[in-house]
Amino acid sequence: MGGGSVRVSLLQIDVDPGEAVDARRERVASLVRGQAGSDLVVLPELWPVGAFAADLFQPEAEPLRGPTAEVMSAAALDAGVWLHAGSIVERAPDGALYNTSLLFSPDGELRATYRKIHRFGFDRGEAVLMSAGDRIVTGDVQGVTVGLATCYDLRFPEQFRLLVDAGATVLLVPAGWPARRREHWTLLARARAIESQAYVLACGTAGTHAGVELAGHSVVVDPWGAVLAEAGPGEEVLTADLDPGLVAKTRADFPVLRDRVLGLPVPDSTG
Repeated sequence: MGGGSVRVSLLQIDVDPGEAVDARRERVASLVRGQAGSDLVVLPELWPVGAFAADLFQPEAEPLRGPTAEVMSAAALDAGVWLHAGSIVERAPDGALYNTSLLFSPDGELRATYRKIHRFGFDRGEAVLMSAGDRIVTGDVQGVTVGLATCYDLRFPEQFRLLVDAGATVLLVPAGWPARRREHWTLLARARAIESQAYVLACGTAGTHAGVELAGHSVVVDPWGAVLAEAGPGEEVLTADLDPGLVAKTRADFPVLRDRVLGLPVPDSTG
């Protein structure tokens, strides 16, 4: 993956509340196996249960190496792909719940996990039911450093600056983004790509979770902010080819990152 073109496939899953979680796991695993020609496959946020189905978080929570990890590990191995398996409701050993992303290698090994830092809902849903992650996470995907973020994280550019500082050139953002804010989704994905001078692979869900219509419209954005591919509102496999060398070229041709000014004092608001 470190040299030449990189083929990525984003699987925009329709989360139908009438479909059993176990059945959805097997269906999604079959879709992953169908991407054997890709280098990297990305799934959405909380696709086993639905990002807004808060009533399912407790009953469907699972350990890090639980049923979803088992099925996704096997699918990555069978397809011979790197797999960002979206996120699950993780039940930690102390009983706390996290919105946790899983990254598998083509040999089926779990290579990285990321607990979502910014929880959405303000005083409801995920914000009160889930615990917050507390660390920036990157992974090495065959010589390419990928940065992990999830959905609401997209609204916090400081997290992406830290991922860039950690060497990320490809940013993976699974999401369950609502349709009523779809324009924010596309705009923020492009903004994070432009300011980071990195690829952004933003993979959303389709369907309706707990009465909330999801946006779909997964998108692949290049380091200049150009949209290379965009899905529609329904279930879809979105495929694009990335040029890993474009990140270094962009950063060399337009070296904006070196002009960052850090550590400015906070103004005194007392007057």
